[in-house]
Amino acid sequence: MAQWQWQTTNGSTYLTCDLLADWAHGFFSQASWPQTPAVLTQALNAEAEVFRVKQVHGNRVMDTAAMEPVPPSPLAGEDAPAGNVAQSSAGKTFDEADGILATAHGQAVWACSADCTPALLGDVKTGQVAAVHAGWRGTAAQILPEAVRLFLAQGSEVADLRVALGPAIDGSVYQVDIATAVKTGGMLVDATAEAEVIKELMSMSLPPVLPDSEAGKARLDVRLVNGLQLEQLGLTDAQYSIAPHCTFQQPEQFFSYRRTGEKKVQWSGIVSR
Repeated sequence: MAQWQWQTTNGSTYLTCDLLADWAHGFFSQASWPQTPAVLTQALNAEAEVFRVKQVHGNRVMDTAAMEPVPPSPLAGEDAPAGNVAQSSAGKTFDEADGILATAHGQAVWACSADCTPALLGDVKTGQVAAVHAGWRGTAAQILPEAVRLFLAQGSEVADLRVALGPAIDGSVYQVDIATAVKTGGMLVDATAEAEVIKELMSMSLPPVLPDSEAGKARLDVRLVNGLQLEQLGLTDAQYSIAPHCTFQQPEQFFSYRRTGEKKVQWSGIVSR
């Protein structure tokens, strides 16, 4: 089983996962707010080029070859929520996407989240990496499989991929309507009728959907859906790991939009090698 550890570098506190030990990476805590990737990259690799996007809850994953890096110094006036601002007062426009694949050496790619699942991916042979923001909408649109598809298009093999799914809201406390649960997890089962989809999802050995006491509601674990999507692509459960931390239940460490309604985020980044 993969191990997760807290690290402190240059005053920044962040989680690392030993599945990604080959790369400088970190799932940063709320203590780093309101620092942006231009600053946080200093804790991982001060020489790395920085890439980020405007997140839109979709399934687009961009290649850094088609992007411009963020200037090495922080963008003046960049405000919260940093991951969802298309235009900073410094005039920087960010591409709209929810994932970034780094195909060259020394590139730091970033995603931000407050309850959604941040995913960092790496290929142990090529050294290429990706950062993905997977909320329920992006998960329903299969953004993580899209990221894997781009790795494979670059020559990666499924067996060489490693994926860490960072702190996000735990399924036991994430109440959604039945339709949302079906949209998010429906691709995991053969059923099509709503009631049958829910029944099959709840009957899995590690169910991504749990019952809720309120009629028409369910509890959804987006992290588990992403993990099961990876398994459908051929990754084993030894190739990915889910952080043992819940953004909603750990207010001392993480922002949670579901808990407070604040538009503040944690950043997660990884540097290619």
